[in-house]
Amino acid sequence: MTTATREDGYVVPADPSNAVAGLKKKGAGSRSWILMDSSGQEIILDVDKYAIMHRVQIHARDLRILDPLLSYPSTILGRERAIVLNLEHIKAIITSEEVLLRDPLDDNVVPVVEDLRRRLRSINGNQEDNEVGREFALHQDGETGEEDDSPFEFRALEVALEAICSYLSARTIELETAVYPALDMLTSKISSRNLDRVRKLKSQMTRLIARVLKVRDELEQLLDDDDDMADLYLSRKLASASPVSASGAAGWFLASPTIGSRISKASRQSIATIRGDENDVEELEMLLEAYFMQIDSTFNKLNTLREYVDNTEDYINIQLDNHRNQLIQLELFLSSGTVCLSMYSLVAGIFGMNIPYTWNDDHGYMFKWVVILTGAFCAIVFVLIISYARVKGLVGS
Repeated sequence: MTTATREDGYVVPADPSNAVAGLKKKGAGSRSWILMDSSGQEIILDVDKYAIMHRVQIHARDLRILDPLLSYPSTILGRERAIVLNLEHIKAIITSEEVLLRDPLDDNVVPVVEDLRRRLRSINGNQEDNEVGREFALHQDGETGEEDDSPFEFRALEVALEAICSYLSARTIELETAVYPALDMLTSKISSRNLDRVRKLKSQMTRLIARVLKVRDELEQLLDDDDDMADLYLSRKLASASPVSASGAAGWFLASPTIGSRISKASRQSIATIRGDENDVEELEMLLEAYFMQIDSTFNKLNTLREYVDNTEDYINIQLDNHRNQLIQLELFLSSGTVCLSMYSLVAGIFGMNIPYTWNDDHGYMFKWVVILTGAFCAIVFVLIISYARVKGLVGS
């Protein structure tokens, strides 16, 4: 079963239920894409990388970033006619009129597809309502026009950023709910099972911090470079290059039949920007700042969690050191007692020798005094050793 068919060089939409079933039978391979344009139409594609490169006109090295078999960090790249987006599981190519999303049947990607579908349909519905009621609702139409004037690539980029920020925030909340009880249990009872549980959670936290930090650093890098943000204004570049883009229009329209009828619309949407400074990136900067603050808040939560874990580790180490000191004190007491008993054994060994001595005759009362004096001497030596250790601070009071 095929998910899409070609007619006269175009990829036409297939039945959604059949498309989903066909992809599931194939195991939703890495070649599957979903294409959504600004009008809300959807197309399921199962094509190779060369067809994607020809359609959006990007290089192979850019498409390689979206390969799920390769481990590339989170990246947002602005190209001449597309935005290459690699944010964890969200791997997309955004143009001025359409968005290509990889592996649409992945469990983590399905919510992104649903959100993007809902946003595009709601915007198109608002545009139709505004056109019908423009003559008697000018004020309301003006308020919604500001939202509609936002370029398509920014709307798609916003959906991806919101999805990845929400995803990482949800993972952080799940980790918090698991870490805090585990640490409390460890502080109450130090056992191998609790230590192993905390070790696994700490490993998860370390990996999550690295993932959040990659997304945060990418957004921060974009915010610090106005040229990189200007490269993401695809509608502006399309409008400014429209007089010279007719030469390559034939091949582009063949690959993307929807964009030809909407170049004028993209030009109208970006005309306000073209009139001003072409390097004006205020709109995108506000968009990126909002999600940078959100991902930074998630990063701060993870840092707080890591500090709590480190503090718990310090507390556990203090407890273990205290137990170790107690064992050392016990060893000191036992060693001191052993030394004193060895003295007593020495005296007993001397008097127990089977050697005839003259003073050993008719002096039976000496046994009692030898036992008493030797025991007292050993006890005095033991007390002196312990007192000396306490004076020097070797044992507690």
